[in-house]
Amino acid sequence: MSVTLEDARLIIAAAEVRADEIGQPMNIAVVDAGGNLVAHVRQDGAWIGSIDISISKAWTSRAFDITTKDLGDNAQPTQQFFGIHTTNAHGRGVAIFAGGIPLKRDGVIVGAVGVSGGSGEQDHSVAEAGAAVL
Repeated sequence: MSVTLEDARLIIAAAEVRADEIGQPMNIAVVDAGGNLVAHVRQDGAWIGSIDISISKAWTSRAFDITTKDLGDNAQPTQQFFGIHTTNAHGRGVAIFAGGIPLKRDGVIVGAVGVSGGSGEQDHSVAEAGAAVL
């Protein structure tokens, strides 16, 4: 089971509504169960530097089946995953800040959404709106 392109479009649309509500242009990425990019949108005015970050957040969330916010909390000095952001240097980088959320259907992870372009709280809020579609 994996997220489809149709799912990704619905997720992105819901996330865009939330981004518009808070007045913050965002980059929104959706990956499938294998961590492969299904769809990405860069809203008008969203930072170009956040394109890769949104994709990394989605990939990270799926790779570790955890929100990037929670992973980041556990990646601080003295925490169990300290240094994890330095791994996967030859692949996609591991993102340890808010904005990535696993996507679940019937309790099974089918992909992830990643959002970047605002504060961590804003990114997470927009990602939550997208994830709520499933």
